[in-house]
Amino acid sequence: MTPLRAKIPELPPRLEGLAALAVNLAWSWHRQSRALFRRIDEVLWSATSHNPIVLLQRVDPARLDRLARDADFLAHYDEVMEWLAVEQSSTAGWFRDAHPDVGTSHPVAYFCAEFGLHASVPIYSGGLGVLAGDHCKTASDLAVPLIGIGLFYKKGYFDQRVRPDGWQEDTNDEVKPDRTPLIPVVDADDLQVSIQLPMGDRIIHVRAWTMAVGRVTLYLLDTDHEANDAEDRELTSKLYAGGIPMRLRQEWVLGVGGVRLLRKLGLAPGAWHANEGHASFMMLERVRELVLGGGTLDDAITTVRQRTLFTTHTPVPAGHDVFDLSDVATCAGTAFLTDLGADGPRAFGLGVHPNRDPQQFHMTVLAMRLAGHVNGVAQRHGVVSRELWGDLWGARPTDEVPIGAITNGVHLATWMASPIMRLLDIHVGHDWGNRRDEAEMWDAVLGVDALKLWTEHERLKEVLVRAIREEARRRWTTTWREAAQVVAAGTLLDPGTFTIGFARRFATYKRADLLFRDLDRLRTLLTNVKRPVQLVIAGKAHPQDTPGKEVLQSLYHFTRDPIFEGRVAFLEDYDMHLAHLLVQGVDLWLNVPRVPLEASGTSGMKAGLNGVPQLSTIDGWWEEGYTGRNGWAIPKAPADVDPATADALDADHLYQLLEQEVVPMWYDRDEHGVPRQWVRVMKEAIRTAGQQFTSRRMVQDYVTRYYAPMLRGDLLPDDPPIG
Repeated sequence: MTPLRAKIPELPPRLEGLAALAVNLAWSWHRQSRALFRRIDEVLWSATSHNPIVLLQRVDPARLDRLARDADFLAHYDEVMEWLAVEQSSTAGWFRDAHPDVGTSHPVAYFCAEFGLHASVPIYSGGLGVLAGDHCKTASDLAVPLIGIGLFYKKGYFDQRVRPDGWQEDTNDEVKPDRTPLIPVVDADDLQVSIQLPMGDRIIHVRAWTMAVGRVTLYLLDTDHEANDAEDRELTSKLYAGGIPMRLRQEWVLGVGGVRLLRKLGLAPGAWHANEGHASFMMLERVRELVLGGGTLDDAITTVRQRTLFTTHTPVPAGHDVFDLSDVATCAGTAFLTDLGADGPRAFGLGVHPNRDPQQFHMTVLAMRLAGHVNGVAQRHGVVSRELWGDLWGARPTDEVPIGAITNGVHLATWMASPIMRLLDIHVGHDWGNRRDEAEMWDAVLGVDALKLWTEHERLKEVLVRAIREEARRRWTTTWREAAQVVAAGTLLDPGTFTIGFARRFATYKRADLLFRDLDRLRTLLTNVKRPVQLVIAGKAHPQDTPGKEVLQSLYHFTRDPIFEGRVAFLEDYDMHLAHLLVQGVDLWLNVPRVPLEASGTSGMKAGLNGVPQLSTIDGWWEEGYTGRNGWAIPKAPADVDPATADALDADHLYQLLEQEVVPMWYDRDEHGVPRQWVRVMKEAIRTAGQQFTSRRMVQDYVTRYYAPMLRGDLLPDDPPIG
């Protein structure tokens, strides 16, 4: 039985193409494909959280038989199948048009520890993974020759459960491959491909899976192999779990194992992109290959640097992995060190920071030494990264440190709601998708009919509130035992009330509790009889982040406090499915990180694409994106104040903006019930996000500045760090 047939039950011959459609994630950002699956069984489509594989496994066969005779459905089906055939086979697109001199036989290898592609494949924890997923989707759209390399976590990240006392519990629901688009990579004998990876004093057997992301292929490594011992089988079972020792071994599998898998498959990348420091061992493995082949260490480093890009994603120290040097050497094992010969100690010294503990190995330092090009993910983040890592280049002035910046973007077709797209179809033209690179096209958004835009937003908000209530109903019948939990989950939310959304990882620097610094002031804001406000909160704290869990717990208590009249809700188990509902359905997106610790903050871009303005501190992308017309900005606190004072100043500005500008504007309605001034801000939010902050612009920047020149072999590496 083929892997595909093992996933999808037998279909009517006329609809057999649904199986291939379901396992290529391109369906998830193709409006007609999503609509086709919805037509099969709308209730089941919603109940499966838009997972077409599970939909086809559960749908009544009689329903499929009827659809196979439905002329209207078949016309829709044929249109989608025609699109899929092009999506799977064509290499035409922006990349070939823009860079006709660059071949596609040596692809870009894009390494990342997590990929957020769809809620049905939960191998991501947050922004980094979703960014990587959007990067791959956009590479497919643009026909960029790119392959992704990651890990298959059979237990995902973790499923969040919040106890009645507000403490986050981390639970696991194993990811079943037969419910995902994952397909085993098989050899000529139809056996699943695996590699043997030395690790310490033993051999780890690593299996390979693949997943189609449009025209991009993603390869995922998995140590759950019957030849491994029990401990090693669990090595890749869970994302960011098991503490430092497991993190080190996972990153060894990703970097070293990823390179060896590509070699076994006969793939020869012409450019290599490490998305965050977790993938840095990929560069060290390539150095080992070259030294083993007879080159010197210096020549090997030079060669690797010529074809390697490293993207750093955070200025927060916890985001940069540091291991004991001795542990890294132990993980590498004798064979790896032997291949490097006498240069082994110097090669591993590439991960040692010259001004810090010489016994610590920094993955970011290794990446900056072995990548010929380094970038941050927003212009401000580039500045902060140069300040943070500039001492690797000795006494060089900070503004001359060779760390660049490409501002993140988000995948429009994934994050913009279909009703908003339909409005653009009507008011901007059905071909607007082909004109997304034209600034003038986005200027035309300002002419969208205000009443129609507001009506669509109200409908999206009703979808959000209805989904919140249905999820609370489900949890009440399955796991919850206290009525207060039902209230805390948002069942008292009113779609007619101004709604603020805050959904982030619960790291302390993101300050989810900033709005709760003055409870009297907040209560007055939320419970105003004429202009009430409600707050919807979602997000997970890292399993090892106790301070983050404490912040979450403190906020959860307010969801149960009668003084707020049920106007504060916490939504459990934040994932991509819930993220879609939130960025499309709230009225205002709140993002208040402590400056300058936000590298980018892509959630506000996703909200903006849906006409949801952002209120944020001036950090990350908002320093570039805020125009004064598309949202609101909290002024920067003086540089010489301490964090507590800065928090107090920021909170006061936040309250002032909400009390004096934001909430009054939302409630100021014309004779048709439309908040005209607010809708103007909504339009500006769409225009800004569409013009400047989509992943289409982002990937085009990566291709133009890095990928294409590296593939051609004519991009000189930047100056390496000293040492």
